[in-house]
Amino acid sequence: MLNKISDTIYYFPNQDDKDRPTLGLVCGDQYSLIIDSGNSTQHAIDFLLEIEKLNVPPVRYMVITHAHWDHFLGMNEIDATIIVNSLTNELLKKWRNYTFDDKSLLEYVGNNEMSSMCMEIIQSEIPNRSSFKLRSPDVIFEDTLTIDLGNKICIIERIKATHTDDSTIIYIPDEKVIFLGDCPYGTTTNSLFHYKQALLLPMITDIQKFDAELFLLGHESICDSNEMNIFWEELTTASQAVTSSSLENAIECFKLENKRDPNDNELFFIKAFVNDYIIQSQ
Repeated sequence: MLNKISDTIYYFPNQDDKDRPTLGLVCGDQYSLIIDSGNSTQHAIDFLLEIEKLNVPPVRYMVITHAHWDHFLGMNEIDATIIVNSLTNELLKKWRNYTFDDKSLLEYVGNNEMSSMCMEIIQSEIPNRSSFKLRSPDVIFEDTLTIDLGNKICIIERIKATHTDDSTIIYIPDEKVIFLGDCPYGTTTNSLFHYKQALLLPMITDIQKFDAELFLLGHESICDSNEMNIFWEELTTASQAVTSSSLENAIECFKLENKRDPNDNELFFIKAFVNDYIIQSQ
């Protein structure tokens, strides 16, 4: 079911067991806007069925937060103007050329172009795969775009983030709500999970310039400002302790600077920033 944030903003919560991210719905007086289309045809259909239960204006726009499969593979089911930033558009071109029969899917997995989880979701939740072809976006923007849904402004902005370079965030000023997609997360390169240390502070600055009180994340659903501030503090404190690819040195530095051991979250982040040094040196 849809969770209600206000009379005009709802979200379809993430489901980790199905690798489904949070999806958003913002409603103005004239139109509604969807944030991300889900990881499959079925995910999008489930979302649309919930929207149909509400008395909201018709969906006119859909924003894709970034070009990871779990956020866009449901887009064909949603009759709306698709909005992406220019880099997301470039990254989606590869997917628009894919075919989705079993043989092709196995080849993509074998070439590390697709995860096995993605293949399994496609096989189980996208019917008629023999004719499935991903739609093209309709509106491509560079840095920022403002949409008026009718007394409801949405500010759509591309930021460079620790998760992807093509991250898009959506801010609703009158509600002080911001949809972050997956941008605050790390990423995996060469089987190593890491946080891009050079992008951490610029990303936080880009997000904190918006006066937000509620934050919607791709795989945690919703956080208030206090929870996000704790998250940012743990990330930055961990990052400050890491100056090399030595985990031992980073932990020791953390203890000296903070006069305590890192908590579980901070230790996780320290390891991720150390992995970033390893990635950068390869």
